[in-house]
Amino acid sequence: MTKTVKTLSVILLMTSAMIAQADQQTAMMSGCLGCHKADAKLIGPSFQDIAKKYASQDGAIDTLAETVKAGSPGGKWGETQMPPSPAPIADIKKVIAWMLTH
Repeated sequence: MTKTVKTLSVILLMTSAMIAQADQQTAMMSGCLGCHKADAKLIGPSFQDIAKKYASQDGAIDTLAETVKAGSPGGKWGETQMPPSPAPIADIKKVIAWMLTH
């Protein structure tokens, strides 16, 4: 039984790492990393700052996904505007879920 639990734990950890890597890759391919960094403000706020503000809010993924899809006129994080994302909403939600883990 212990060997089975250890094996399943390793598989779960590897799967989690692969999902996180895939979502980071989606962020890269979608252009998110052109304006955002994980741990520091670039043009837009860092993923850590966004996570700090929104991670505990109910419906944060859906709310943020709508903002990313439509773009933002500025004002939430300063005057810089965020252009609308052409990425599919499912990809946007995956990236946001990953981003909120920072």
